[in-house]
Amino acid sequence: MVTLRNGREIEGLRLAGDLVARVFEMLRPRVRPGVGLDELDRLVEEFLLASGAESPYRGYRPSAFVPPFPGTICASVNEQVVHGIPSRSKLRGGDVVGIDIGARLGGWVGDACYTYPVGEVSPAARKLLNAARGCLEAGVAEVRPGGRLGDVGAAIQELAEFHGYGVVREIGGHGVGRKLHEEPHVEHFGRRGRGLRLREGMVFTIEPMINEGGPEIRLLRDGWTVVTADGNLSAQYEHTVAVTSDGCEILTPWHRHMTESAASA
Repeated sequence: MVTLRNGREIEGLRLAGDLVARVFEMLRPRVRPGVGLDELDRLVEEFLLASGAESPYRGYRPSAFVPPFPGTICASVNEQVVHGIPSRSKLRGGDVVGIDIGARLGGWVGDACYTYPVGEVSPAARKLLNAARGCLEAGVAEVRPGGRLGDVGAAIQELAEFHGYGVVREIGGHGVGRKLHEEPHVEHFGRRGRGLRLREGMVFTIEPMINEGGPEIRLLRDGWTVVTADGNLSAQYEHTVAVTSDGCEILTPWHRHMTESAASA
């Protein structure tokens, strides 16, 4: 069942989301060649703890068949689509790394992702990052009372396929509240006019995973890391949004701090 949030509850979600946005800003000069993924994980954990928050990711276990997630962040490099484990591996110039960050603050959860270019990246990587960010923006623009989740998915799919990219279908967005994953499930493909009707007070993530090649993915043996089946690059941007009386509010406003395009980052 989808929970409709009142103003007080959305304020709690807003505070958690704003903290997540500030973490991305903190990381921005630190995501560079030679930095270990485990170091970025440590920096985020320290930042969250100093802010009176914790990560909802560390120890998260969606089922008994999946090992607890070992990190504070998800760090997905190049062909890794989502849920990359922050290992001791070091970033190299030309990489792209999707950093997925959650914060539990005052009992409420904020959740977002930003894909950073590492140093100077190729024109093809720049194009992918810009298109992936555009897909998120296209999906967010469809959120309003009376709209449909199919409108959100269709907008994302249309833009991705216009650029010749694949949209991952097996993994989607989700409701956010006191738990990291709640209803509804949000697909990043679909048909306009179909799907759940949006209502004021709904809170959920939009987090399209856009692949340079086909949409197919596979899961690595660690039980978490998802990679593109063809080995091509993938990029993801994510916001948590609330449906308002006249549209939507972005509750994880990292875009206010990351104003330049991915091409010039």
